[in-house]
This record gives sequence, C-alpha cells and structure tokens, in this order.
Amino acid sequence: MNLPKGILRKLSVFTLSVFFISFGIDHFVNPEFYLSIMPPNLPLKLEAVYISGLFEILGGVGVLIASTRKIASLGLVALLVAVYPANIFMALNPERFPEVSIYVLYFRLILQFFFFYWAYSVSRPSFNPPHKRRT
Repeated sequence: MNLPKGILRKLSVFTLSVFFISFGIDHFVNPEFYLSIMPPNLPLKLEAVYISGLFEILGGVGVLIASTRKIASLGLVALLVAVYPANIFMALNPERFPEVSIYVLYFRLILQFFFFYWAYSVSRPSFNPPHKRRT
C-alpha cells in the first residue's frame, strides 16, 4: 500500500506528538523512574524531571500546530540532547538498573539518534510548507 507523502508526513508528526506528550505526562505520573536515571551530581533533580516533562508536552503539542512546528521540533531536539546524559548514565551504571538488560541500555543510546533525526526532520521545509497570506 502506497500512502501519499502528505499522509505520511501527517502521520509522522502525529506519532511524534503522541510519543512526546505521553512521555511528558509520564514524568508527572511516574517521577521516581526519571529521578532514578539522573546522574547523581545533577542538582534540582525533581524540578528537572517536571520541567523536562512539561517541555515534552509543550513540544508534542507544538509540532501539531503548523505555525509552531519548526520551533517546537527544534526544541524537542534540544531537549533530547539535554536528557541524553541520563541515557549515558544508565548505560555506564547497569548495576543500578538490574531489571534492564545491558543490551537494552546500550540500544537506547543508539535509538536516541533516531529520535534526534525524527524530531529534526519535522522542522524541515517539507513538513513546513510556506503559508499563503490572505489578501
């Protein structure tokens, strides 16, 4: 089945949005998990969990709105870069996460680059055609 590019783009944006909104909400529902993966030397851990969750929700909503899509998707890229140290911390300290396979911990490091690309791709012109001005 061949879907038109426009449908695939909309599906990609919608799925990205649902992904970030869901995980953003999870920061407020399950903050203990996010606290457990933060490097110990990071200050204001609980605040960082809530702030990152809020920005995930805002970014997820923002990509749905054509006029904010580019800045929201670039904001999500910045957020992914900011939280990457938590993934590195998990991979370097597998004994702290015995319920997670070492392979999964390292796969998450690689998978994060897929999310970088996905969020970045939504900022590209093909996802953001120029707006026609009404006269």
